[in-house]
Amino acid sequence: MKILVINGPNLNMLGIREPDIYGRQTYSDLEAYIRAGAEKLGLEVEVFQSNHEGDLVDKIQWAYGRMDGIVINPAAYTHTSVAILDALKAVALPAAEVHLSDVNQREAFRHISYAGMACQVSFIGLGFEGYLRAMEYLKNVIQ
Repeated sequence: MKILVINGPNLNMLGIREPDIYGRQTYSDLEAYIRAGAEKLGLEVEVFQSNHEGDLVDKIQWAYGRMDGIVINPAAYTHTSVAILDALKAVALPAAEVHLSDVNQREAFRHISYAGMACQVSFIGLGFEGYLRAMEYLKNVIQ
């Protein structure tokens, strides 16, 4: 079973960006956590990060016919990108949304998730663990 994990803008700055919200662990730490979790679950995983909306859309479209499911943290594009929503709907793969922080406890504009409208489930405010839960969820749904 193949899972694509997509991370959006500024996640490459983990450990530097707002550590009071996102913690001090780095993006490399997150990648290692995802890979270790996937291995434990018996999943193949590809991890992708971009600060560019079109790259994220291209990667979602690339997943069609290649991957079994998508875990996505669209980051700031969560609240603005109909293009990512449409790409997720177009490929129609099982998808799970992840957010490191509890976006519902932050600014009001962060309460709307366009990408989440195309996802079966959202894991919000669980830090890195949200990725593991998302992969577990997709494994169960896909099997």
